Amino acid sequence: MAYSFHELKLKTVQELREIDKDVQHDAVQGFSQMNKDHLLPALCKALGIDTHEHLVVVGIDKPAVKAKMRELHEKRDAAREAHDHQLLKSLRRQIHGLNRQIRAHIARQS
Repeated sequence: MAYSFHELKLKTVQELREIDKDVQHDAVQGFSQMNKDHLLPALCKALGIDTHEHLVVVGIDKPAVKAKMRELHEKRDAAREAHDHQLLKSLRRQIHGLNRQIRAHIARQS
């Protein structure tokens, strides 16, 4: 059965050890003595699974949002140099809002 990193991460140590029993690979030698922190990367290596959770942004145009953020960063730096605290606060809040917008649209890639 094909597993993803996220699926394996949610399993208990006992469930991971059951999976390891069927795997013949040097990375999982001594799996019965491993804890979950060591067992999970070893099992992923043996099964050829990428150990990085891939996240994608859906529902918004992320490149456009990032371009807007770069523009706001430039304006923020100029406001900092000019000691314009009102504008600086406004720009920081806009950047924060765009960051939150991106994070709200993150989904796990399966």
